[in-house]
Amino acid sequence: MKVYSLKQEMAVPRPREEVFAFFEKPENLAMITPPSMAFRIITPTPVIMQVGALIDYTVRIMGMRRHWRTYIAEYQPPGKFVDVQLKGPYTFWHHTHRFIEHNGSTTLVDEVKYIVPLGILGRIVHSLLIRRQLESIFSYRAVVIRRLFGRAEADRINATGRT
Repeated sequence: MKVYSLKQEMAVPRPREEVFAFFEKPENLAMITPPSMAFRIITPTPVIMQVGALIDYTVRIMGMRRHWRTYIAEYQPPGKFVDVQLKGPYTFWHHTHRFIEHNGSTTLVDEVKYIVPLGILGRIVHSLLIRRQLESIFSYRAVVIRRLFGRAEADRINATGRT
């Protein structure tokens, strides 16, 4: 099994507590997910973010609606939380969200480790489609975050689907 990684960093010109407060609400995920994915949260809202929280939602991936369930494995406000896929399209999905404060601004760091199913076929589909799709999702997210929170001069984005 090949473990892939994706990392994105961006500077957000807002205090860490404000940025964290937005991201710790799963209800906000639809706002930062491309409309083509038809994101819909199933878990009754408001979701109480804490270690052990389960969040169910559906997304459209490759034209098919998929149920996705995440587990909050770590929750350390306002600096970090980790969600892990329990059910969904990936064999493994581990997403670490970090919020690093710098003089009243925040560096938002997303690190995802994931494994695609279907062995060698999955690796081929990853190289042809999945990697670009994930990069596109995170690029869309960065645009929306800049629109919501303002653009920082030191904006840095590094989104790659390679190990």
